[in-house]
Amino acid sequence: MGESVDLFIIGGGINGCGIARDAAGRGLSVALAEMGDLGSGASGNTTKLVHGGLRYIERLQFRRLREAMAERDILLRMAPHAVRPLRVVLPYDPDLRLEADTPAARLLSVLLPWSGGRRPAWAISLALALYGPRGPKLLPPKADLDLRGTAEGLPLQERFAQGWEVSDAVVDDARLVMLNARDAAQRGARILTRRLVTSARRDGDHWAVVVEDLQGKQSEYIARALVNAAGPWAGKVQASAEGVVETVAPGLVRGSHAVVPALFGHDKGYYLQAKDGRYIFALPFGRNHTLIGTTYVAHPDADAPAVGTKNEQGYMLEFVSRYFRRPVRAEDVVWSFTGVRSAPLDDADSATRADRNCVLDMDDIDGPPMLSLYSGRLTMYRKQAEEAMDLLAPHFETILPAWTGTVPLPGGDMAAGGLGPLAVRLATDYGFLGREWAQRLVQAYGTEARHMLGDARSAEDLGRDFGATLTEREVVWMIEKEFAQTAEDVLWRRSKLGLELEKHQVAALEAFIADHLRAE
Repeated sequence: MGESVDLFIIGGGINGCGIARDAAGRGLSVALAEMGDLGSGASGNTTKLVHGGLRYIERLQFRRLREAMAERDILLRMAPHAVRPLRVVLPYDPDLRLEADTPAARLLSVLLPWSGGRRPAWAISLALALYGPRGPKLLPPKADLDLRGTAEGLPLQERFAQGWEVSDAVVDDARLVMLNARDAAQRGARILTRRLVTSARRDGDHWAVVVEDLQGKQSEYIARALVNAAGPWAGKVQASAEGVVETVAPGLVRGSHAVVPALFGHDKGYYLQAKDGRYIFALPFGRNHTLIGTTYVAHPDADAPAVGTKNEQGYMLEFVSRYFRRPVRAEDVVWSFTGVRSAPLDDADSATRADRNCVLDMDDIDGPPMLSLYSGRLTMYRKQAEEAMDLLAPHFETILPAWTGTVPLPGGDMAAGGLGPLAVRLATDYGFLGREWAQRLVQAYGTEARHMLGDARSAEDLGRDFGATLTEREVVWMIEKEFAQTAEDVLWRRSKLGLELEKHQVAALEAFIADHLRAE
């Protein structure tokens, strides 16, 4: 017999790690297996936004809008280092129309039949008022903008003279996944990365789950309940566990992104709309780059590589070039990434309008329960995990109530808005850091930055310097506390310093990590 747990989770994305955290905090024994690194799929390849969802306004889905904005505020309090306020600029183009066949478009055609579907400025301003903060004001409200001669307007083409500014939040998505896994582990969960679930089958009143590591060594877990949070593989996992030919066939949607040298010199983002109703974000990224995304394209199969095409990239670059003074070309792209997610489609037959509402599919008729998750939004992950655990709760004799909405993630035990003062204190106490280094560390580690630095009194005390302020002590922290095992984990998911290191520095980092893991 293998190790017994209350709950076994397949998938180490934001849904799997969010459920692991919730379940461990409710007093359940938990094991989670991820076949790659935490957040290495769609959850770590998002547009890096925690947002209310402006498209909900056009679809008149006001309940979803309220829920998303409420979750945005909760995450700003739970993880003020990983989730940070962002002001987003919406330039006004009077020629743009509402997305076709949405409730708002149909309403506008009735109220203003002469508009031809064009958005009047007053109507946009009124709609954006709904996007304002709720409850205690964590974020400033909507503001009208005169873009002429301003920092927000200078990067844009001259035809954009009017616009608005709203509040949202930017997130380090892969770190958010990891922080949930860390919190779960601190509460007793077993987090198994680079572990492939080779089989999961019902055996009487429990699940027998077989897990295989990179060396082919197998181990078995006996679980009272199974959570299938395998992302684009969820349909295949569910069919395999049920012992049937795959019948669950969720739509798969691919979202691609491109990173280019900075298109603007301020810390706000842009929310841009094309004539076909689609939206693209242009967001500050790292110290000197801009993130452009995303596309929504149907993806053929979960096993097909998650790689965007030249056409997808070209669409995004042409899109933003219609707004910014400086055209963006393919040769400007310094990094690109793509995520594939399961996305049950709504009544529309277009992947660009794929419904992101999470689908929870409970199978508990013929034995121990299996809960499969499809789709979902990063912004709503905590609430989705809470709802998943509420569905599973009746299958456990003793389980604690929901709790995650009021407890910070590791490093997040500070007041909302406390990141700036924390960076100042850190730079003061560790005088060798300087402002930018201290700011990077508090954004990554929050209050734990001080624990990571320990008693260091100079940069040399942090060990080897790999470049871009990445030191040996920080890498060891990532390996020992954050589940990192490769240079890719360190440079692209635990940080985004891969944009700044040279090839020889990456090679030195790879060698160091390999030596450290062999010595363990």
